[in-house]
Amino acid sequence: MTLRFLLLAAVLVVGATAQAQSPRKPFEDSIAQRSLACTHCHGAQGRAAPDGYYPRLAGKPAGYLYNQLLNFRDGRRHYGLMTQMLEPLTDTYLWEIAQHFAALELPYPAPLPTAGSRELLERGRVLVMQGDPTRQLPACVQCHGPRMTGVLPNVPGLLGLPRDYLNAQLGAWRADKRRAHAPDCMAELVRRLAPDDIEAVSTWLASQPVPADGKPAARLASSAGLPVCGTSPLPKGARP
Repeated sequence: MTLRFLLLAAVLVVGATAQAQSPRKPFEDSIAQRSLACTHCHGAQGRAAPDGYYPRLAGKPAGYLYNQLLNFRDGRRHYGLMTQMLEPLTDTYLWEIAQHFAALELPYPAPLPTAGSRELLERGRVLVMQGDPTRQLPACVQCHGPRMTGVLPNVPGLLGLPRDYLNAQLGAWRADKRRAHAPDCMAELVRRLAPDDIEAVSTWLASQPVPADGKPAARLASSAGLPVCGTSPLPKGARP
């Protein structure tokens, strides 16, 4: 026998012995265990990745998360890795994933310092808080809640997201690269924003801290005059 063969045999024996001696953790067949694949990109427990590209999942409304999973799977949003991961999964399974991350109550980090000018930040604040009636733009808070933490069951919060991510998503809607179920209200509204408006809105939002209780609101005070937005029906037997 050659020296290379003897060395390989020794390595295999040592490895097998160590594996036999180390206790094996029992497999946990739970949605928390199965959704660990999501946390490789979206951060531990879905807290968001540090690069600012992969958004937070923890604590988002379940209906919103479910809609986005469907949108990636069914081609309304485009990111190859997400589509490939979700293509084999049923509506019921996607709803289970959405519920898991929605139920996680985890603190948000403080916002990162922003380099936006005072004028840019003020422009963003006005659009978010007051809108622009001359362009038929409702204030963001009218749909996303007065604290901008989202509204159950389908409207996401706007705080706790990096500026680059907000810019990318608003830009994708404006360029028809991101779509939702018809009527796609966000696409219609974002097309009324100029690129400078998008920069102002994302910069101001990214500079705001998330309230201590960052949970989505249970309902809007009033939906009068707001655009109608499409959504996916939940799987049969599912409850929002």
